[in-house]
Amino acid sequence: MAHPTTTLAAPAGAKTHLHAQADTSYQRYALVLMAAAFVLLPLAVYPVFLMKVMCFALFACAFNLLIGFGGLLSFGHAMFLGTAGYASAHAAKVWGLTPELALVFGTGCSALLGWVTGLLAIRRQGIYFAMITLALAQMVYFFYLQTPFTHGEDGIQGVPRGKLFGVVDLNEPLAMYGLVCVVFFGGFLLIWRIVHSPFGQVLKAIRENEPRATSLGYDTDRYKLVAYILSATLSGLAGATKALVFQLASLTDVYWTMSGEVVLMTLVGGLGTLFGPVVGAAVIITMQNYLAQIGAWVTIVQGAIFVLCVLAFRRGIVGEIAHLLRKPL
Repeated sequence: MAHPTTTLAAPAGAKTHLHAQADTSYQRYALVLMAAAFVLLPLAVYPVFLMKVMCFALFACAFNLLIGFGGLLSFGHAMFLGTAGYASAHAAKVWGLTPELALVFGTGCSALLGWVTGLLAIRRQGIYFAMITLALAQMVYFFYLQTPFTHGEDGIQGVPRGKLFGVVDLNEPLAMYGLVCVVFFGGFLLIWRIVHSPFGQVLKAIRENEPRATSLGYDTDRYKLVAYILSATLSGLAGATKALVFQLASLTDVYWTMSGEVVLMTLVGGLGTLFGPVVGAAVIITMQNYLAQIGAWVTIVQGAIFVLCVLAFRRGIVGEIAHLLRKPL
């Protein structure tokens, strides 16, 4: 008697797991490509320009963690970038701290500011949250404009880079470039881990449907506050590193237009993608650098590109590429 042929299908959970592994592998290839680019580009491109790109890329990635994965639009993220810049510059120049301690101090100040402002802002949603963060950032801006240690519109100039751990002289361009690479990739990998962790999955659930996440028993305000503080901390790390790179901390980094620029970087690159903010930061900083000779017209060009992206590439550069490849980036 012949037995009927039985076809065994893989369980749905196994298929999901396999798809997740394939998607992660795809992102790892993109990470290797990005790392290779930043390692090889100094052979052909001015290292200081690349360091600026990495600082703003980390800033944009930190901002994207909040809006792209948490659904919280902040119009005041410049206060974290500028606060860390001022704190690390003051610590290095006036207190004589070593560069690694200055970075930690500046980042810690932004984390503390994120905790304080987060407690005030996180209770509101949507446009109300955005307006509260903008108001808080303007308060911080006027404080730095008036307080003596920032030197007003002159900023803190001549910030010493010093020696990393008392050994590595950061006045050497390649040494400074190496430090910025370590900071950027360390921050990027931390964001990667956060996004792929259970915390990141809950954060995405809150972004998609907060009432449902609340009904499942999650304390959504606590998750959003932690995401806000993490974003503020990583933004501060970018600001502290930038102050050491350019040996300057100024009002530009805490002004409201800087908050607008990081929004532009994130949207141009791809909101809610891991690599989008890096590409967006590279595009905007390249434009500012190579179109500087046209003066104020740079902002008009940026606005035109933003309108073009909104109309033709609504997912951003990386978002559109990921959509075509059907793979998350």
